Amino acid sequence: MQKRFMAIWFRHLTTDWLTLRRPELKDMPFVFAAPERNRIIITAANPLAEAQGVYRGMAAADAKAITTNLQVLDHLPGKEAKLLRQLGLWCVRYTPTVSVDLPDGLILDISGCTHLWGDERGYLKEIINKLRTSGYDARAAIADTIGTAWAIARYGKTTPIIESGMQAQAILNLPPVALRLEPLVLEKLQKLGFNTVKSFMLIHRSTLRRRFGEGFLLRLAQALGLEDEIIKPLIPPVPYTERLPCMESVRTAKAIEIAIQKLLEGLCARLQAEGKGVRKATLKCYRIDGKMVQTGISTNRGSHSPSHLFKLFELQVSKIEPALGIELFLLEAPKVEDVDTTQEKLWAGNPGLQDTALAELLDRIATKVGPERIRRYLPAERYWPERSIKPAASLSETPATKWRTDRPRPLRLLRRPERVEVMALLPDYPPKVFTYKGRRHMVEKADGPERIEREWWRDKGEHRDYYAVEDADGGRYWLFRLGHYDAAPEWYLHGFFA
Repeated sequence: MQKRFMAIWFRHLTTDWLTLRRPELKDMPFVFAAPERNRIIITAANPLAEAQGVYRGMAAADAKAITTNLQVLDHLPGKEAKLLRQLGLWCVRYTPTVSVDLPDGLILDISGCTHLWGDERGYLKEIINKLRTSGYDARAAIADTIGTAWAIARYGKTTPIIESGMQAQAILNLPPVALRLEPLVLEKLQKLGFNTVKSFMLIHRSTLRRRFGEGFLLRLAQALGLEDEIIKPLIPPVPYTERLPCMESVRTAKAIEIAIQKLLEGLCARLQAEGKGVRKATLKCYRIDGKMVQTGISTNRGSHSPSHLFKLFELQVSKIEPALGIELFLLEAPKVEDVDTTQEKLWAGNPGLQDTALAELLDRIATKVGPERIRRYLPAERYWPERSIKPAASLSETPATKWRTDRPRPLRLLRRPERVEVMALLPDYPPKVFTYKGRRHMVEKADGPERIEREWWRDKGEHRDYYAVEDADGGRYWLFRLGHYDAAPEWYLHGFFA
């Protein structure tokens, strides 16, 4: 696929922004200025100030001398970067790859995106009209290369859309500054009388390198498409992504569900072909008011079943606020995993944790109560009870060791042992009576003690003597005495048997 780029230039970025915030400045000339070498220098001027001869880089004192009612405002450091980032995030609805081009532009990789708006002309018109409606004086151009698009957006006099392969002809009559050259190089070119790109285009490369350096040749080659130019996108691309632009804004829950179904069909078809399944997915909804709302799901096992994934998203639709309407849906799967080929009979001869129905049931429960409320544990190679288990990352994770079955272990282990009051005979007899949370338990049966030593290489402290006891009501508990028996031993409840 042929690469195509769009460059957007905001001619009065910061002054347009301030005018939107302070409408009273709309009809008066004003500038931003900052100190530089013992002078106050203009960093940005609005159109009214420019019409009276004020320009960027001019001394503020000179600007006041040639204009009337000029308002001089303090420069806002870093404001351009913040504004461009916000505008770039807004442009994500038109392409997933948007990059900030300081101090006053954006670069969009629009390859494969323009057909959704008819053609490149309709695509460009849609974006620029919306930016201008929002109050920004913007120009844009489309070309095969970033360099040519950048040059045409700022210095082009004819069409803003350069046909594929025509970048050389497009930049011939532009000034050298259109190649994004260093000020020192531009000064040399001006002194030598090179006022357009075509005036040095046919000069031998070695001569140009000797005169103007390697950076000059690189910029020229990038504009012509002889050298690749890499951009850093605002949002790192997710390998598995589906986009669905809407010709008319979407506001109803039914329309949102239809959009989700279409996105899932495309995403799952691709995942199934590659033998992968979704573990996490995020739905981003870009609204016409410029805001973005999102929701997400997660699965216990990789899944590329559109129906199953839709059931999970269906539970989240009520949380999506469409406001005035949604114009773009973006479905991302940031986490996927390899999955086996789905059998025709999903559950036949496949019980236990490998049962697809179990995974799908857990997914639906997790969507309602939260995935953090569902836990699966695996044995860990530790003697100390609190460290003898570890949470499993997924249903498919296998244990590195086997569960210990030679000694009794409770079904439920408390996160921290809880203090209990105990009556016991000397010296190592099991408890006869213990009180837990204000309730008195008479012990009918007991087994123990089982001594568990502390892992000395991890921490210091007393050992524990554990007893499995059963009270008169049939409840079974795991109690321990901390350390050797003394006049006032400390007893704790650590778990409950089934």
